[in-house]
Amino acid sequence: MTAGRILIVDDEPQIRRVLQTALVDQEYEATGVRTGEEAIERLRKERFDLVLLDVNMPGMGGLETCREIRAASEAAIIMLTVRGSEQDKVAALDAGADDYVTKPFSTRELLARIRAALRRMPLSGESPTQTLAFDDLEVNFNTRRVAVKGKPVRLTPKEFDLLHYLATNPNVPIAHTRLLQAVWGPDYGDQVEYLRVFINQLRKKLEPNPAKPKYLLTEPWVGYRFEIPTK
Repeated sequence: MTAGRILIVDDEPQIRRVLQTALVDQEYEATGVRTGEEAIERLRKERFDLVLLDVNMPGMGGLETCREIRAASEAAIIMLTVRGSEQDKVAALDAGADDYVTKPFSTRELLARIRAALRRMPLSGESPTQTLAFDDLEVNFNTRRVAVKGKPVRLTPKEFDLLHYLATNPNVPIAHTRLLQAVWGPDYGDQVEYLRVFINQLRKKLEPNPAKPKYLLTEPWVGYRFEIPTK
């Protein structure tokens, strides 16, 4: 039993070897490929829990590869890049990444990010409800399924975890730090851009009018609130 299956996508053989060695030492099953095209082909044939994806590669770039993977797979994705501006982070998250690590990074940091990306929020036995249904929205927390107007909507694991936390703490503002640490883990708290991108993605998928949200509301200077209409 491995800790998880990880696909490393990087055009530099030395980086692939170093990452594979570090991951195998931690009981992950690690496979390396050199291009985005190879990664997509591999993911069509095999199931991976997480993809480590370099941004700068020949041929299909990392962001385009990320979008292609995200369109067909629920594997967690961590982008690796030498560029660390907020704009670059937002671009990676917008493409469908769960996290973003700037080179150079320590093995310890990367392993912590991998654990956070693979982390799934457990369904609390104390949750007031296992399903949520109102207006055109239906969420089943047991099966992690979401439907809008009766049609299934596919959320990434992190999108669902964020929705889960907000929806099980409804009608009250949840601070940025609390949300980040609940969904990503205790090492997170300042990455407000993560929430901004993920909330926008959820609004596009769930809201009747994403530009004027009625469920996923922004609490200025505080965080976000999930509004359940009162009957």
